[in-house]
Amino acid sequence: MLTFKFNKAIALAAAAAAALSIAAAPASAQSGQRTIKGERYIPTIWVDPDGCEHWVMDDGAEGFMTPHVTPDGKPVCRRGNICGVMPTDQFFATDKHHINAAGRQRLGKFFQQAISNGARAFVVAGHTDSRASDEYNIRLSQRRAHAVAQAGRSVGARINDVRAYGERDPRVPNTSAGNMAQNRRVEIYCLR
Repeated sequence: MLTFKFNKAIALAAAAAAALSIAAAPASAQSGQRTIKGERYIPTIWVDPDGCEHWVMDDGAEGFMTPHVTPDGKPVCRRGNICGVMPTDQFFATDKHHINAAGRQRLGKFFQQAISNGARAFVVAGHTDSRASDEYNIRLSQRRAHAVAQAGRSVGARINDVRAYGERDPRVPNTSAGNMAQNRRVEIYCLR
């Protein structure tokens, strides 16, 4: 919660600074022409050590925590550990989200074993490499995560949440074919 207040304070300070710079700018600068200097905006997501997600989604002007909140407005942090990472190249054809029968069987065995080891529920998170647009990758990772979640449900696994991160949370930089293959994954969190 402390991080959320800190990020909110930063966002408010940035907004105030932007408002002051517009008010103090010459009339020619206020006429609609403006120059933006700095780094290229990259949407990102990171998870801090207590498991809370942080998102930068609005051109970097504001950082905020996960949109998942409890009924009283507190951020929801991950309550489990990654118990499985499924390389999507093993389950999905390029640009597809359907899992063949053998893949569904392997996933079913995984979920059943996790349940027998004490997992009460699961969170499934889809990820991609960075080769397509951000919007496309979010949709692809969502379809793939839903396919994995459906395989779990088919054997009685309780899926609490399905998340899509697209290219926004890479394990390694997308600088080579091998690295991109590592980033194409579906992570399964076991909740105990």
